[in-house]
Amino acid sequence: MSAAPRPSAHVWLMAAAVSAAVAILADASVGDQRGLFLIAKPLTTLLLIGYARQRAAPQAIMLGLLLSLGGDVALMFEGGGFTAGLACFLAAHLAYLWAFTRGHRLGAWWPPFTVYAAVATVMLVQLWPGLPADLRGPVVVYVAALATMAAQAAGVSRLAALGGLLFVASDAALAWNRFHTPLPAVALWVLPAYWTAQALIAASLAPAAPALSGGAQDG
Repeated sequence: MSAAPRPSAHVWLMAAAVSAAVAILADASVGDQRGLFLIAKPLTTLLLIGYARQRAAPQAIMLGLLLSLGGDVALMFEGGGFTAGLACFLAAHLAYLWAFTRGHRLGAWWPPFTVYAAVATVMLVQLWPGLPADLRGPVVVYVAALATMAAQAAGVSRLAALGGLLFVASDAALAWNRFHTPLPAVALWVLPAYWTAQALIAASLAPAAPALSGGAQDG
């Protein structure tokens, strides 16, 4: 049976794109648009959840998106919001990793693991001096999970590979901006990369189907 998305899935995706544009412009605005941003940011992820649901995405992908929504909301608040957001996105990456290992052995294609391990190491070395002591452990765990998810995604499908790459790029830029050096107009390119990554991951796997005897796959 065809794995093509239902027509209504595209409506959800277009609505998410409009909401994302509103959130990005509100965040980058010089005026007081905080209230609009607080509405549009979680709304965009909610619409992507609707998109994934219309595509009948696997449960692990749905779980990852729901956890990401929790992370989006947590990161909008100062103080303990960062730690809560980090925990939500850590769990989201583990959910995506679970999805990407359902039909593909973990580490079956090893080159991406080497590349992402090197990238993660370089980023941690650069960020380390600016990381608060109480965040160093959680950040190391988070980076390891993100890099593993992205590396595994590279061997699953092109959509998954690009989604994982954009997620790494988005998070690396956010971390650099927060703990190393402020980046110019960061909202104008980090948020688009983040939501594009989520959309690609949502579309990266065929809809869940009954298991076939003997582990056979469709041709």
